[in-house]
This record gives sequence, structure tokens and C-alpha cells, in this order.
Amino acid sequence: MQHDIRFRLNGRPVSMDTDDQRLLLWVLRGDLELTGTKYGCGLGICGACTVAVDGQAMRSCQTRLGDVQGKNVVTIEGLERDGKLHPLQQAFIEHGGFQCGFCTSGMIMNAWSLLQQKPHPSRDAIVEEMDGNLCRCGAHQRIIAAIQEASK
Repeated sequence: MQHDIRFRLNGRPVSMDTDDQRLLLWVLRGDLELTGTKYGCGLGICGACTVAVDGQAMRSCQTRLGDVQGKNVVTIEGLERDGKLHPLQQAFIEHGGFQCGFCTSGMIMNAWSLLQQKPHPSRDAIVEEMDGNLCRCGAHQRIIAAIQEASK
């Protein structure tokens, strides 16, 4: 069913007259051309599609557009400011927290959400929070190091 969906995306208002049951992932990638959010498993298990909704990490492949009505959505594209990478993005680069890069945006968005809630998490808290994001390249130790660095 068509609805007027309104939300904030990376700090800007968005208004769409569309089916509120559409998945946020496909709206971001197709309609809004924000391709940093990746399609991974489609089941909400791998974390490649992670975005933040009102500061909470959410799997966009499982989030209906109607679920973000009136909320703030942040994608990987929304982290940089005035051409400068967010400290978390910079830490991923400096620590080699990626290889193929496919999982990176989801990893960063999940970590960003964690740091919004716990600015200085312990290593154990980082490991626990990031456990639901999968990296086939095995860069987990570098990812943890990058998050620890960004939390400083």
C-alpha cells in the first residue's frame, strides 16, 4: 500500500510516496542511490546491510520502510563530514580493518552504533557486539583494533 514515508537520512529530510513494506536496503540502494550499504545474506545474519536507525544498528535487509517513518537513518555515506572521514572510518584504514571491503560498511555502522551507546567499550564488549557481523576475509582482529582506536 502506498504511503507518504518521511524520515531523516544522513541528516537530510526524505519524503517518499511508496509502499511502506518495501525493504530499506532496496530503497537506499535503488531509489536513493546510496550503494555503500551492501546486500549480503538477505536474512539479517551477516551484517553487511547494517545501518543505524535512531542510533541503533539495524539490518536494512530486514527493516521495512514503514519502520523508519519519522526516524533518523544513518548510512556509511553519512559518517564523513565536509570531505573528512569519520574517526572510525579512518581507524579502519589505518588498521587494515578490511580486505575485500564488502563487509566494511556494515562493520563500521555496527561499531558506530556501539560507540554511540558506549563511547569507551572494553575489548570484550566490542567482540560481543561485533560477533553478529561476518567477515570472510578474517580481518576480525584488525577490525577490533580499529574500533578500540576510534574509541579513544
